[in-house]
Amino acid sequence: MADVNRGNRPLSPHLSIYRPQLTSMTSIFTRLTGNALIVGALLAVWWFVALAAGPDAYARANGFITSWFGDLIMFGSVACIWYHMLAGIRHLVWDSGHMLDVERSELAGMAIIIVSVLLTIFTVIVL
Repeated sequence: MADVNRGNRPLSPHLSIYRPQLTSMTSIFTRLTGNALIVGALLAVWWFVALAAGPDAYARANGFITSWFGDLIMFGSVACIWYHMLAGIRHLVWDSGHMLDVERSELAGMAIIIVSVLLTIFTVIVL
């Protein structure tokens, strides 16, 4: 039987000793933005269903979506769309076997963060 008395050391790396890398954080953030996009999509579907349901339902849905909280959710959705799309392109590049070394991988991570912020600001200002 295995020795169960292993001392005071952790059985696996713990958050107190693990330093997250940029590539792991951008990968986690890609998953989070994908899930956040579901919220924006559900709001858009609610808005279209309310449009078909009649003027009262549409007024309620439109009032929520155009409120400050709805604007915040829509702004976040635009940021999530840009980030998720750029991260998906990065993963396609990785799948083709390119940019897999640490330096270029981290450079791509920083690039998708910066470009997604710039594209979000551009989208909100122009559109």
